[in-house]
Amino acid sequence: MAQMELAGEMYEVDENGFMQETSRWTEDVARAYAALEDVNEITEDHWTVINYLRNYYLQNGMCPMIRRLIKESGFNLSKLYELFPNGPAQSACKWAGIPKPTGCV
Repeated sequence: MAQMELAGEMYEVDENGFMQETSRWTEDVARAYAALEDVNEITEDHWTVINYLRNYYLQNGMCPMIRRLIKESGFNLSKLYELFPNGPAQSACKWAGIPKPTGCV
């Protein structure tokens, strides 16, 4: 498995850069992923989505479907793309330190 440096630490990641060690995630990891996408500040809205995704994953062992994310976060799809430049699956899940979604996030 590949490794990637985030926030001064090395992490195992898959071929798309998704963390494979969910338990090692920190808020600094989220900030490092954001910086890779030229987002310089993680706002309260970002944290709402990141924390929802992490909690859902830790409780269910998988990422939520996009409809559930929209319903539970209160953000519509265009807002999610505004917050996470590469979209809910490619950005938000990475920033949350969870593996690549297998379904439609």
